[in-house]
Amino acid sequence: MPEAAAPAPKPRAGRTVTGRRRLRSALAVAALDLFAAQGYEATTVEDIAEEVGVGRRTFFRYFRSKEEVVFPDHDERLAAVVERLEAADTAESPLSVVGDTAEVVLEMYLAEPEISLKRFALTRTVPSLRDREIASIDRYQRVFARYLRYRYGEEPHGDLRAAVGAAAVVATHNHILRQWLRSGGATDAHGALREALRLVAAAVEDSWGGQETRREAESTDQVVVGVVKTAASAADVRARIEDVLRELPDE
Repeated sequence: MPEAAAPAPKPRAGRTVTGRRRLRSALAVAALDLFAAQGYEATTVEDIAEEVGVGRRTFFRYFRSKEEVVFPDHDERLAAVVERLEAADTAESPLSVVGDTAEVVLEMYLAEPEISLKRFALTRTVPSLRDREIASIDRYQRVFARYLRYRYGEEPHGDLRAAVGAAAVVATHNHILRQWLRSGGATDAHGALREALRLVAAAVEDSWGGQETRREAESTDQVVVGVVKTAASAADVRARIEDVLRELPDE
């Protein structure tokens, strides 16, 4: 009687793209749980690997250190942002392009809510991780500012406009993200960010547009205001001014 065929071996975790993604996420979640339970400094790489059921070498295939496990894929995410900005349509408003890219960054956080929420709790208590988070935010801001300087080119105050625009977009993104994190992921972060960025873009663009409008008005209109001391009553002065205004020709 022929022997039954042996079942095909199941692929090991990490052998496929999906498997690698799941294992990387599992390591990150395990690390964050251990950091919260026994402290960041007290937790070792061996602890994290053992929690997931893999070896130390497997951990280092995905992360260079236990600090990096708190911020997985940061370099790849930043590279994706740069690529998106470089491919953006120059017919679009520069701030609109940066705002749309900020939405993509937000989605990166929202795509892994468990990791994002656990990381938020952890960085509140570990100063070194908080510093790392601030440094990562600064990198996004510098990338946005570089793109805006390129788009504003030789326009008046282009460098200042780029710096202000980048800072405003990043600050808005961070404000909405923190609201989402503090709510435990319950708020509509996408809708809130779009509305907030619309207001920011209008404020930034109008401030520079308003300056141009004022300069044009100053170059075409001449208004002289005089103050003269008189013994006439306020009612008489008002009546005389109204008479003069009525005699002015219509534009």
